Amino acid sequence: MNTEIYTIEQAQEVLQKYYGYPDFREGQKKIVESLLQGEDTLGIMPTGGGKSICYQIPALLLPGLTLVVSPLISLMKDQVDALTTMGISAAYINSTLSGKEVNDRIRAAGRGELKLLYVAPERLELDWFQNEMADLSISCVAVDEAHCVSQWGHDFRTSYLSVAPFVSSLPHRPILAAFTATATLEVMDDMLRLLRLKDPAVFVTGLGRDNLAMSVLRGENKREYVMNYTAAHSAEPGIIYAATRKEVDDLYERLRQAGIQAGRYHAGLSDQERADNQEAFLYDDIRVMVATNAFGMGIDKSNVRYVIHYNMPKNMEAYVQEAGRAGRDGEPSECILLFSAQDIMTQKFLIEQNPQEGDRKRNDYRKLQQMIEYCYSNRCLRFAMLEYFGEEHDQKPCGICSSCRDERELTDMTRDAQVIFSCIYRMRERFGVSMVASVLKGSQNKKVLQYGFDSLPTYGMMRTRTEKEISELINTFVADGYLSLSEGQYPVVRLQPVAADVLKGNHQVMMRAPLPSASTATSGSSRRRGPSYDTSPSAVNETVFEQLRLIRRDLAERERVPSYIIFNDATLREMSVVCPQSEAAMLKIKGVGELKYKKYGQPFLDFFQNQGGVPDNDNDDYF
Repeated sequence: MNTEIYTIEQAQEVLQKYYGYPDFREGQKKIVESLLQGEDTLGIMPTGGGKSICYQIPALLLPGLTLVVSPLISLMKDQVDALTTMGISAAYINSTLSGKEVNDRIRAAGRGELKLLYVAPERLELDWFQNEMADLSISCVAVDEAHCVSQWGHDFRTSYLSVAPFVSSLPHRPILAAFTATATLEVMDDMLRLLRLKDPAVFVTGLGRDNLAMSVLRGENKREYVMNYTAAHSAEPGIIYAATRKEVDDLYERLRQAGIQAGRYHAGLSDQERADNQEAFLYDDIRVMVATNAFGMGIDKSNVRYVIHYNMPKNMEAYVQEAGRAGRDGEPSECILLFSAQDIMTQKFLIEQNPQEGDRKRNDYRKLQQMIEYCYSNRCLRFAMLEYFGEEHDQKPCGICSSCRDERELTDMTRDAQVIFSCIYRMRERFGVSMVASVLKGSQNKKVLQYGFDSLPTYGMMRTRTEKEISELINTFVADGYLSLSEGQYPVVRLQPVAADVLKGNHQVMMRAPLPSASTATSGSSRRRGPSYDTSPSAVNETVFEQLRLIRRDLAERERVPSYIIFNDATLREMSVVCPQSEAAMLKIKGVGELKYKKYGQPFLDFFQNQGGVPDNDNDDYF
């Protein structure tokens, strides 16, 4: 084992040289320091928080090879493409390569020509691969998407269990680093135990990303909303997630008919069609990808400006992973969840289709209920998300989520709450939301009459409302902690202790007025960014920005890489403000490292020098 200690100052020099950033982001510095000191490390950082830099920078300083365990072929390729673009020696080994190509890359690693080698977890189970790796000088094994090791995580993958035995089989134990974007305390414990991290340093960086405006919209005409929103944001890349292939295909066809550049992605398509659509999205040939949750884990596209969930996801982990694919470049972006009660039935159906039994299925239902409560919550959505993952926060509302931006006045709902709580109590807390709503509505259905609930004092006390409205109100009381639901396919609604205080008149229930029945889907653009996200026209010149994007696209086509690998949108926006006139000025822009400047910087510098720093709409030297 190498005993040399590397400093954070050395790491910052490498960061500036290759990545073009003068300092690390929040959370990155401590993780990098830990790895450079030879400590096993667990890093939990939000999607877009820069997890890959946390092991790539140490890989460049540590002797020998860093082996990266990565779950998807597309994720490996994106990472390696980005690294080689910066002049970093990296490669991957996966099923797309021939035997000769695999052997060539292993030989290159043996000669010390590679600093990072990406492999899938399944490869660690192969005897021949273990023997080959035993002959290499591996200083660090970095496990990406480490939550996959836990059966309580949302992407459990049994091959991740082979990581610890593989590390133990090596002649000299390397540093072991594990990274993920989402992990409850339960999953965190599994990662520490199943990966066998030794005296690890654990770092949890804030999951709440300031550039993401989270919204949950109920009662919308979903299809109309999506059509209006994508039309209003046709120049911006976005992802629309739907729960089923049928919904993906329907939305895809409607968007195409409306003239929107859209692609689709789900397991029912051929491998080739999925690959072609994914590449077209990465290269900005299509603007909108409509997909099931099969799409996205391997996508490192930094300029996704919005993610719309057409249906509620199955759990908070999946939602945060998928929503987090927006705004990875740090630019303001929007995450919109279109929720309806039918989504609950869809997710329950999908759980029942899964052959798993026992604790795993009960856990899925528990997580689904927590997702439902998030959708009904009137609290700051960032609070709700952070508390789900057990993360402490500063108690200051984010100010940009749909709850924080809700301008409806608080209304005294104590009387409605007392009626509902009384009905649940009189029904002996043995029935679900729908049954309670039927009794309050005064329904004559068979079960209501069979149990004699038509004789209860609360029967029909909310007959002026629809059963759907009553159910929504009950679910809101669940989200606010007045009620709870048991786990399982048919949850029973029960009173929480605070409900007794409401019934006794000792606690007032204040809630927002009911949502309007009509949606205003076209208002998405006005809702999408609060005042804190307004960009002054005098700061970012959109005309210059678009011209820079065209230069970038031309370079990307020549290099056959996605545009964001050249420079991301945040870097181009800073260029449009600074209008650099020299190499030194270019190198001060975040994201412009020395090697990237040598490879790509000159056309951008020529543009500004030719214009004297003044935008010229007629310039077409690079288009």
